[in-house]
Amino acid sequence: MIPPLVSYLDRDLVGNGKKVLGLMKATGMYKVQKAGMQMLYNHLNDPENPYTQALQHLREDLNENVRKKLLGNFLLKSYLTKGKRLRLSNELQQNIPWAILMDPTSACNLSCIGCWAADYSKADSLPLSLLDRIINEGKKIGTYVYIYSGGEPLMRRKDIITLCEKHPDCYFMAFTNGTLIDEKFAKEVARVGNFAPAMSIEGFEEMTDFRRGKGTYQKVIRAMDIMREHGNFFGYSATYHRLNTEIMASDEFVDLMKEKGARFGWYFTYMPVGSDARPELIVTPQQRSFMYHRIREIRRKRAMFLMDFWNDGEFVGGCIAAGRQYMHINAKGDVEPCAFIHYSNVNIKDVSLLEALRQPIFQEYRKSQPFNHNHLRPCPCLDNPEKLRKMVNNAQARSTQINDMESVESLTAKCEEHACGWAPVADALMYSREKA
Repeated sequence: MIPPLVSYLDRDLVGNGKKVLGLMKATGMYKVQKAGMQMLYNHLNDPENPYTQALQHLREDLNENVRKKLLGNFLLKSYLTKGKRLRLSNELQQNIPWAILMDPTSACNLSCIGCWAADYSKADSLPLSLLDRIINEGKKIGTYVYIYSGGEPLMRRKDIITLCEKHPDCYFMAFTNGTLIDEKFAKEVARVGNFAPAMSIEGFEEMTDFRRGKGTYQKVIRAMDIMREHGNFFGYSATYHRLNTEIMASDEFVDLMKEKGARFGWYFTYMPVGSDARPELIVTPQQRSFMYHRIREIRRKRAMFLMDFWNDGEFVGGCIAAGRQYMHINAKGDVEPCAFIHYSNVNIKDVSLLEALRQPIFQEYRKSQPFNHNHLRPCPCLDNPEKLRKMVNNAQARSTQINDMESVESLTAKCEEHACGWAPVADALMYSREKA
Protein backbone atom coordinates (compact mmCIF):
# COMPACT_ATOMS: atom_id res chain seq x y z
CA MET A 1 0.00 0.00 0.00
CA ILE A 2 2.71 2.48 1.00
CA PRO A 3 4.91 2.63 -2.15
CA PRO A 4 2.05 3.61 -4.55
CA LEU A 5 0.78 6.13 -2.00
CA VAL A 6 4.27 7.58 -1.62
CA SER A 7 4.62 8.00 -5.38
CA TYR A 8 1.21 9.66 -5.54
CA LEU A 9 2.06 12.11 -2.75
CA ASP A 10 5.51 12.77 -4.15
CA ARG A 11 4.06 14.07 -7.42
CA ASP A 12 2.28 16.89 -5.59
CA LEU A 13 2.87 16.99 -1.84
CA VAL A 14 0.36 19.76 -1.19
CA GLY A 15 -2.39 19.03 -3.70
CA ASN A 16 -2.38 15.25 -3.39
CA GLY A 17 -1.75 15.52 0.33
CA LYS A 18 -5.03 17.40 0.71
CA LYS A 19 -6.85 14.72 -1.27
CA VAL A 20 -5.46 11.89 0.84
CA LEU A 21 -6.25 13.68 4.10
CA GLY A 22 -9.74 14.50 2.82
CA LEU A 23 -10.34 10.82 2.07
CA MET A 24 -9.02 9.78 5.47
CA LYS A 25 -11.25 12.34 7.12
CA ALA A 26 -14.35 11.17 5.23
CA THR A 27 -13.74 7.51 6.11
CA GLY A 28 -12.75 8.14 9.71
CA MET A 29 -9.26 6.74 9.13
CA TYR A 30 -7.45 9.42 11.11
CA LYS A 31 -9.55 9.36 14.26
CA VAL A 32 -6.53 7.97 16.17
CA GLN A 33 -4.65 11.20 15.46
CA LYS A 34 -7.61 13.44 14.80
CA ALA A 35 -6.23 16.70 16.20
CA GLY A 36 -2.91 16.40 14.41
CA MET A 37 -4.43 15.34 11.12
CA GLN A 38 -6.99 18.13 11.22
CA MET A 39 -4.27 20.68 11.88
CA LEU A 40 -2.25 19.36 8.92
CA TYR A 41 -5.34 19.44 6.71
CA ASN A 42 -5.95 23.08 7.66
CA HIS A 43 -2.32 23.95 6.92
CA LEU A 44 -2.44 22.40 3.45
CA ASN A 45 -5.54 24.38 2.58
CA ASP A 46 -3.71 27.63 3.24
CA PRO A 47 -1.13 28.33 0.48
CA GLU A 48 0.50 31.05 2.62
CA ASN A 49 1.00 28.74 5.57
CA PRO A 50 4.72 28.18 6.30
CA TYR A 51 4.19 24.42 6.62
CA THR A 52 2.65 24.29 3.18
CA GLN A 53 5.70 26.17 1.92
CA ALA A 54 7.97 23.75 3.80
CA LEU A 55 6.42 20.79 1.97
CA GLN A 56 6.91 22.53 -1.35
CA HIS A 57 10.57 23.11 -0.48
CA LEU A 58 11.01 19.40 0.22
CA ARG A 59 9.87 18.67 -3.32
CA GLU A 60 12.36 21.16 -4.70
CA ASP A 61 15.42 20.60 -2.52
CA LEU A 62 15.61 16.92 -1.53
CA ASN A 63 16.76 14.17 -3.84
CA GLU A 64 14.01 11.74 -4.84
CA ASN A 65 15.20 8.78 -2.77
CA VAL A 66 15.54 10.85 0.40
CA ARG A 67 12.16 12.48 -0.17
CA LYS A 68 10.30 9.21 -0.71
CA LYS A 69 11.85 7.57 2.35
CA LEU A 70 10.87 10.58 4.44
CA LEU A 71 7.29 10.38 3.18
CA GLY A 72 6.95 6.61 3.33
CA ASN A 73 8.93 5.60 6.39
CA PHE A 74 8.74 8.59 8.69
CA LEU A 75 5.35 10.12 7.93
CA LEU A 76 3.10 7.35 6.58
CA LYS A 77 4.53 4.37 8.46
CA SER A 78 4.45 6.28 11.74
CA TYR A 79 0.78 7.08 11.20
CA LEU A 80 -0.36 3.71 9.89
CA THR A 81 1.26 1.81 12.78
CA LYS A 82 -0.10 3.96 15.60
CA GLY A 83 -3.27 1.88 15.88
CA LYS A 84 -1.19 -1.27 16.40
CA ARG A 85 0.86 0.38 19.12
CA LEU A 86 -2.26 1.56 20.93
CA ARG A 87 -3.91 -1.87 20.75
CA LEU A 88 -0.80 -3.58 22.10
CA SER A 89 -0.44 -0.99 24.84
CA ASN A 90 -4.01 -1.60 26.03
CA GLU A 91 -3.74 -5.37 25.67
CA LEU A 92 -0.41 -5.70 27.49
CA GLN A 93 -0.95 -2.79 29.92
CA GLN A 94 2.39 -1.24 29.10
CA ASN A 95 3.66 1.62 26.99
CA ILE A 96 4.64 0.93 23.37
CA PRO A 97 6.97 3.59 21.93
CA TRP A 98 6.74 5.45 18.65
CA ALA A 99 10.55 5.84 18.66
CA ILE A 100 13.52 4.23 20.35
CA LEU A 101 16.60 6.29 21.18
CA MET A 102 19.82 4.23 21.28
CA ASP A 103 23.48 4.99 21.95
CA PRO A 104 25.66 2.93 19.56
CA THR A 105 28.73 4.10 21.49
CA SER A 106 29.65 6.18 24.52
CA ALA A 107 32.86 7.32 22.85
CA CYS A 108 33.04 10.85 21.49
CA ASN A 109 35.55 12.96 19.60
CA LEU A 110 34.59 16.10 21.58
CA SER A 111 34.43 17.00 25.28
CA CYS A 112 31.53 19.41 25.75
CA ILE A 113 30.94 21.40 28.92
CA GLY A 114 28.15 19.92 31.03
CA CYS A 115 27.69 16.76 28.94
CA TRP A 116 26.69 13.74 31.03
CA ALA A 117 28.35 11.40 28.52
CA ALA A 118 31.61 12.40 30.15
CA ASP A 119 30.50 10.22 33.09
CA TYR A 120 30.16 7.12 30.89
CA SER A 121 32.91 4.63 30.17
CA LYS A 122 34.31 5.43 26.73
CA ALA A 123 34.58 1.69 26.01
CA ASP A 124 30.83 0.99 26.08
CA SER A 125 29.07 0.18 22.81
CA LEU A 126 26.08 -1.76 21.50
CA PRO A 127 27.23 -4.37 18.96
CA LEU A 128 25.68 -4.29 15.50
CA SER A 129 23.89 -7.59 16.15
CA LEU A 130 22.21 -6.16 19.25
CA LEU A 131 21.14 -2.96 17.49
CA ASP A 132 19.69 -5.14 14.73
CA ARG A 133 17.87 -7.30 17.28
CA ILE A 134 16.30 -4.28 18.97
CA ILE A 135 15.06 -2.96 15.63
CA ASN A 136 13.61 -6.34 14.62
CA GLU A 137 11.79 -6.63 17.95
CA GLY A 138 10.64 -3.04 17.67
CA LYS A 139 9.10 -3.55 14.24
CA LYS A 140 7.02 -6.44 15.60
CA ILE A 141 5.32 -4.04 18.01
CA GLY A 142 4.90 -1.22 15.49
CA THR A 143 8.02 0.88 16.18
CA TYR A 144 9.69 2.06 12.98
CA VAL A 145 11.59 5.18 14.08
CA TYR A 146 15.07 4.81 15.61
CA ILE A 147 17.18 7.68 16.86
CA TYR A 148 20.86 7.52 17.77
CA SER A 149 22.64 9.53 20.42
CA GLY A 150 25.76 8.94 22.47
CA GLY A 151 28.61 9.62 22.85
CA GLU A 152 29.00 10.55 19.21
CA PRO A 153 26.90 8.12 17.14
CA LEU A 154 28.70 8.85 13.87
CA MET A 155 31.81 7.20 15.25
CA ARG A 156 29.77 4.13 14.20
CA ARG A 157 28.70 5.58 10.84
CA LYS A 158 29.49 2.39 8.88
CA ASP A 159 27.17 0.37 11.13
CA ILE A 160 24.53 3.09 10.94
CA ILE A 161 24.48 2.84 7.14
CA THR A 162 24.37 -0.98 7.41
CA LEU A 163 21.25 -0.76 9.59
CA CYS A 164 19.63 1.67 7.16
CA GLU A 165 20.21 -0.93 4.43
CA LYS A 166 18.99 -3.88 6.53
CA HIS A 167 15.82 -2.03 7.53
CA PRO A 168 14.69 0.00 4.51
CA ASP A 169 11.19 0.17 6.00
CA CYS A 170 12.41 2.13 9.06
CA TYR A 171 13.47 5.73 9.51
CA PHE A 172 16.67 6.61 11.37
CA MET A 173 17.84 9.86 12.90
CA ALA A 174 20.83 10.88 15.02
CA PHE A 175 21.76 13.62 17.44
CA THR A 176 25.33 14.28 16.31
CA ASN A 177 27.99 16.93 16.78
CA GLY A 178 28.27 16.93 12.98
CA THR A 179 32.05 17.09 12.87
CA LEU A 180 32.44 13.62 11.30
CA ILE A 181 30.17 14.27 8.32
CA ASP A 182 32.13 14.35 5.07
CA GLU A 183 31.43 13.93 1.35
CA LYS A 184 31.66 10.15 1.48
CA PHE A 185 29.15 9.86 4.32
CA ALA A 186 26.76 12.39 2.75
CA LYS A 187 26.72 10.30 -0.45
CA GLU A 188 25.90 7.18 1.56
CA VAL A 189 23.07 8.98 3.34
CA ALA A 190 21.64 10.06 -0.01
CA ARG A 191 21.92 6.50 -1.28
CA VAL A 192 20.05 4.82 1.59
CA GLY A 193 17.63 7.72 1.98
CA ASN A 194 16.26 6.81 5.41
CA PHE A 195 18.65 8.65 7.72
CA ALA A 196 18.50 12.25 8.97
CA PRO A 197 21.02 13.82 11.36
CA ALA A 198 20.23 16.63 13.76
CA MET A 199 23.47 18.53 14.22
CA SER A 200 24.21 20.04 17.61
CA ILE A 201 24.87 23.76 17.60
CA GLU A 202 24.77 26.32 20.41
CA GLY A 203 24.05 29.45 18.39
CA PHE A 204 26.83 31.23 16.54
CA GLU A 205 30.56 30.57 16.70
CA GLU A 206 31.33 32.01 20.13
CA MET A 207 28.67 30.05 22.03
CA THR A 208 29.13 26.82 20.06
CA ASP A 209 32.87 26.79 20.57
CA PHE A 210 32.39 27.79 24.25
CA ARG A 211 30.66 24.47 25.02
CA ARG A 212 32.03 22.23 22.26
CA GLY A 213 35.58 23.38 21.63
CA LYS A 214 37.33 25.82 19.30
CA GLY A 215 36.68 25.19 15.61
CA THR A 216 33.54 23.09 16.16
CA TYR A 217 31.15 25.70 14.78
CA GLN A 218 32.91 25.92 11.41
CA LYS A 219 32.95 22.13 11.11
CA VAL A 220 29.19 21.95 11.76
CA ILE A 221 28.45 24.67 9.21
CA ARG A 222 30.57 22.83 6.63
CA ALA A 223 28.73 19.57 7.39
CA MET A 224 25.41 21.30 6.74
CA ASP A 225 26.70 22.60 3.41
CA ILE A 226 27.79 19.10 2.40
CA MET A 227 24.46 17.51 3.37
CA ARG A 228 22.49 20.19 1.54
CA GLU A 229 24.56 19.78 -1.62
CA HIS A 230 23.62 16.08 -1.72
CA GLY A 231 19.89 16.75 -1.28
CA ASN A 232 19.73 15.19 2.17
CA PHE A 233 17.15 15.84 4.86
CA PHE A 234 18.66 17.12 8.11
CA GLY A 235 18.09 19.50 10.97
CA TYR A 236 19.77 20.99 14.00
CA SER A 237 19.74 20.27 17.71
CA ALA A 238 19.94 23.31 19.97
CA THR A 239 20.52 23.25 23.73
CA TYR A 240 19.47 26.55 25.21
CA HIS A 241 20.88 27.60 28.56
CA ARG A 242 21.24 30.76 30.62
CA LEU A 243 23.98 32.21 28.41
CA ASN A 244 22.60 31.59 24.92
CA THR A 245 18.78 31.42 25.05
CA GLU A 246 18.14 34.71 23.29
CA ILE A 247 20.68 33.84 20.57
CA MET A 248 19.16 30.41 19.90
CA ALA A 249 15.74 31.89 19.27
CA SER A 250 16.88 34.93 17.28
CA ASP A 251 15.71 35.55 13.72
CA GLU A 252 19.36 35.69 12.64
CA PHE A 253 20.14 32.20 13.96
CA VAL A 254 16.98 30.52 12.65
CA ASP A 255 17.41 32.19 9.27
CA LEU A 256 21.01 30.94 9.12
CA MET A 257 19.88 27.37 9.84
CA LYS A 258 17.24 27.64 7.12
CA GLU A 259 19.76 29.07 4.67
CA LYS A 260 22.12 26.18 5.40
CA GLY A 261 19.37 23.70 4.53
CA ALA A 262 18.08 22.56 7.93
CA ARG A 263 14.41 21.55 7.66
CA PHE A 264 13.75 20.98 11.36
CA GLY A 265 15.14 21.99 14.71
CA TRP A 266 15.04 20.27 18.11
CA TYR A 267 15.25 22.65 21.08
CA PHE A 268 16.31 21.23 24.44
CA THR A 269 16.75 23.16 27.65
CA TYR A 270 19.92 22.45 29.59
CA MET A 271 19.58 19.64 32.16
CA PRO A 272 22.03 19.38 35.10
CA VAL A 273 22.72 15.64 34.76
CA GLY A 274 25.94 14.06 36.01
CA SER A 275 28.94 15.00 38.11
CA ASP A 276 30.14 17.55 35.54
CA ALA A 277 26.79 19.36 35.47
CA ARG A 278 26.66 23.15 35.63
CA PRO A 279 23.38 24.00 37.45
CA GLU A 280 24.10 27.69 36.92
CA LEU A 281 23.39 27.11 33.20
CA ILE A 282 19.74 26.15 33.84
CA VAL A 283 17.51 28.76 32.19
CA THR A 284 15.57 31.21 34.28
CA PRO A 285 11.75 30.91 34.29
CA GLN A 286 11.66 34.14 32.29
CA GLN A 287 13.94 32.68 29.63
CA ARG A 288 11.82 29.55 29.37
CA SER A 289 8.73 31.72 28.97
CA PHE A 290 10.55 33.70 26.30
CA MET A 291 11.28 30.44 24.42
CA TYR A 292 7.64 29.39 24.74
CA HIS A 293 6.52 32.52 22.90
CA ARG A 294 9.41 32.74 20.44
CA ILE A 295 9.23 29.17 19.09
CA ARG A 296 5.52 29.59 18.44
CA GLU A 297 6.15 32.91 16.73
CA ILE A 298 8.84 31.41 14.50
CA ARG A 299 6.53 28.53 13.52
CA ARG A 300 3.92 31.01 12.34
CA LYS A 301 6.40 32.83 10.10
CA ARG A 302 9.05 30.41 8.80
CA ALA A 303 8.97 27.26 6.70
CA MET A 304 10.70 25.10 9.31
CA PHE A 305 9.40 22.57 11.80
CA LEU A 306 10.69 23.39 15.27
CA MET A 307 10.14 21.34 18.41
CA ASP A 308 10.75 22.44 22.00
CA PHE A 309 11.14 19.23 24.02
CA TRP A 310 9.82 20.80 27.24
CA ASN A 311 7.56 23.66 26.18
CA ASP A 312 5.67 21.52 23.66
CA GLY A 313 4.30 19.23 26.35
CA GLU A 314 0.85 20.68 25.73
CA PHE A 315 0.79 19.13 22.24
CA VAL A 316 1.66 15.59 23.36
CA GLY A 317 -0.16 15.38 26.68
CA GLY A 318 2.87 15.88 28.92
CA CYS A 319 5.94 13.67 29.36
CA ILE A 320 6.51 11.18 26.51
CA ALA A 321 9.22 9.08 28.22
CA ALA A 322 9.31 5.44 29.40
CA GLY A 323 7.82 4.22 26.15
CA ARG A 324 4.78 6.49 26.09
CA GLN A 325 6.26 7.85 22.88
CA TYR A 326 9.96 7.05 23.28
CA MET A 327 12.58 5.38 25.49
CA HIS A 328 16.38 5.32 25.75
CA ILE A 329 18.96 2.53 25.65
CA ASN A 330 22.46 3.64 26.62
CA ALA A 331 25.70 2.26 25.19
CA LYS A 332 26.02 -0.23 28.04
CA GLY A 333 22.55 -1.59 27.26
CA ASP A 334 20.70 -0.11 30.23
CA VAL A 335 17.08 0.66 29.30
CA GLU A 336 16.15 4.10 30.66
CA PRO A 337 12.90 6.09 30.61
CA CYS A 338 14.53 9.11 28.98
CA ALA A 339 17.86 10.37 27.69
CA PHE A 340 17.96 12.68 30.71
CA ILE A 341 16.83 10.15 33.36
CA HIS A 342 19.61 7.66 34.06
CA TYR A 343 17.89 5.01 36.18
CA SER A 344 16.95 1.49 35.19
CA ASN A 345 15.95 -1.98 36.37
CA VAL A 346 17.07 -3.97 33.32
CA ASN A 347 19.64 -4.30 30.57
CA ILE A 348 18.56 -5.02 26.98
CA LYS A 349 21.26 -7.72 26.74
CA ASP A 350 19.35 -9.76 29.32
CA VAL A 351 15.71 -9.21 28.33
CA SER A 352 13.50 -8.74 25.29
CA LEU A 353 12.29 -5.30 24.26
CA LEU A 354 8.79 -6.05 25.55
CA GLU A 355 10.19 -7.19 28.89
CA ALA A 356 12.24 -4.01 29.12
CA LEU A 357 9.09 -1.97 28.58
CA ARG A 358 7.50 -3.78 31.56
CA GLN A 359 10.30 -3.00 34.02
CA PRO A 360 9.25 -1.34 37.32
CA ILE A 361 10.52 2.18 36.56
CA PHE A 362 8.58 2.20 33.27
CA GLN A 363 5.43 1.00 35.05
CA GLU A 364 5.85 3.74 37.63
CA TYR A 365 6.00 6.25 34.79
CA ARG A 366 2.91 4.77 33.13
CA LYS A 367 0.91 5.00 36.37
CA SER A 368 1.99 8.60 36.98
CA GLN A 369 1.83 10.19 33.49
CA PRO A 370 0.98 12.98 33.05
CA PHE A 371 2.95 14.33 35.96
CA ASN A 372 1.08 17.61 36.10
CA HIS A 373 -2.34 18.80 34.99
CA ASN A 374 -0.49 21.69 33.35
CA HIS A 375 1.32 20.20 30.34
CA LEU A 376 3.68 23.19 30.33
CA ARG A 377 5.15 21.48 33.41
CA PRO A 378 5.59 18.02 31.86
CA CYS A 379 8.93 16.78 33.17
CA PRO A 380 9.19 14.64 36.33
CA CYS A 381 12.71 15.94 36.90
CA LEU A 382 12.93 19.59 35.89
CA ASP A 383 9.30 20.50 36.65
CA ASN A 384 8.08 17.98 39.24
CA PRO A 385 11.22 16.63 40.93
CA GLU A 386 9.28 15.08 43.79
CA LYS A 387 7.58 12.79 41.26
CA LEU A 388 10.87 11.45 39.93
CA ARG A 389 12.22 10.78 43.43
CA LYS A 390 9.10 8.81 44.27
CA MET A 391 9.14 6.74 41.06
CA VAL A 392 12.83 5.83 41.19
CA ASN A 393 12.60 4.85 44.84
CA ASN A 394 9.36 2.89 44.39
CA ALA A 395 10.89 1.01 41.46
CA GLN A 396 14.20 0.53 43.27
CA ALA A 397 15.85 1.54 40.01
CA ARG A 398 19.63 1.82 40.01
CA SER A 399 21.76 4.65 38.66
CA THR A 400 23.20 3.85 35.24
CA GLN A 401 26.00 6.43 35.52
CA ILE A 402 28.65 3.98 36.58
CA ASN A 403 31.39 6.57 37.15
CA ASP A 404 29.44 8.79 39.52
CA MET A 405 26.27 6.79 40.48
CA GLU A 406 24.28 10.02 40.85
CA SER A 407 21.40 9.47 43.25
CA VAL A 408 17.94 10.66 42.33
CA GLU A 409 18.04 12.90 45.39
CA SER A 410 21.20 14.59 44.12
CA LEU A 411 19.82 15.03 40.59
CA THR A 412 16.45 16.43 41.62
CA ALA A 413 17.98 18.75 44.22
CA LYS A 414 19.61 20.64 41.33
CA CYS A 415 16.16 21.14 39.73
CA GLU A 416 14.14 22.28 42.76
CA GLU A 417 14.84 26.00 42.35
CA HIS A 418 13.83 26.00 38.69
CA ALA A 419 10.71 23.91 39.35
CA CYS A 420 9.53 26.33 42.02
CA GLY A 421 10.25 29.37 39.86
CA TRP A 422 8.69 27.93 36.71
CA ALA A 423 5.44 26.70 38.30
CA PRO A 424 3.68 30.10 38.66
CA VAL A 425 4.93 31.26 35.25
CA ALA A 426 3.74 28.09 33.52
CA ASP A 427 0.40 28.19 35.32
CA ALA A 428 -0.12 31.79 34.24
CA LEU A 429 0.69 30.85 30.62
CA MET A 430 -1.75 27.96 30.65
CA TYR A 431 -4.47 30.05 32.30
CA SER A 432 -4.10 32.75 29.65
CA ARG A 433 -4.41 30.11 26.90
CA GLU A 434 -7.49 28.55 28.43
CA LYS A 435 -9.08 31.96 28.92
CA ALA A 436 -8.38 32.87 25.30
